[in-house]
Amino acid sequence: MAATLVWRKKESPMDQAPESTFEITRDETPARGAYRASIDGATAELTWRALGPVRIADHTFVPPQLRGKGIAMKLVEALVADAREQGFTIEPRCSYVEAAFRRHPEWADVRAGEMD
Repeated sequence: MAATLVWRKKESPMDQAPESTFEITRDETPARGAYRASIDGATAELTWRALGPVRIADHTFVPPQLRGKGIAMKLVEALVADAREQGFTIEPRCSYVEAAFRRHPEWADVRAGEMD
């Protein structure tokens, strides 16, 4: 199953550039899946594998030319939004996703093992 989510990033008021947009796509099977953002011919991704009702976030990659733009965080936010909507929990095994969960304690409700 594939889905497309559109994220809009507002530029700062000091920046006269127009609003930039990029799509995050979700591809999944019952066993694994990925969130991807393709921008200017380069693709960032967050991958996960399923273990029952838990999605194990095991890898995040952003190509060098796309780094520093908040794309990896948008991929994690898409995973968190889907967890809330679909009722699964997330086990961060990727260092980036782990760090994102530490910075966002409000995501504890979707972290595997946090609400036990």
